[in-house]
Amino acid sequence: MKKNAWQHDSEYVELISDLIDTDEVQKLATYTHHHNSDRLQHSLSVSFDSYRIAKKLHLNYRSVARAGLLHDLFYYDWRTTKFDLGSHAFIHPRVALRNAEKLTPLNDMEKDIILKHMFGATLALPKYRESLLVSLVDDYEAEREFFAPMRARVELWLKVRTTL
Repeated sequence: MKKNAWQHDSEYVELISDLIDTDEVQKLATYTHHHNSDRLQHSLSVSFDSYRIAKKLHLNYRSVARAGLLHDLFYYDWRTTKFDLGSHAFIHPRVALRNAEKLTPLNDMEKDIILKHMFGATLALPKYRESLLVSLVDDYEAEREFFAPMRARVELWLKVRTTL
């Protein structure tokens, strides 16, 4: 997703308008996520890209957009904070769900999307196709964010090599 592309889709903006300007969601911008992005930008990318795919597949794009935005609604640095009850992959979806439920009413699908978005890293099977979609898009965005600087260096190197 191009940064802030979501702002040009009025239907998407309408779906998340009650959430995006809350202090709870805006606070995500203060947390580094996959080294090269903040948690708010990551959540917006997951939400918007999942929403666009869900629309094309005739899935519940409303729940996908909203739960995608809230899927990482936690306020700690996962690199330094450790839990006795389990790994970050296991704990943070539960923390995000609890925080999201304090922010807005959630339907069963939205709860499942948030809780199961770490499918693959955990054994929690998604109940809905929408949950699987957000999980896969989350993985894609995480890899894209993590490898973005390396990709830029390789592209520059290739450009220099082809102009020699």
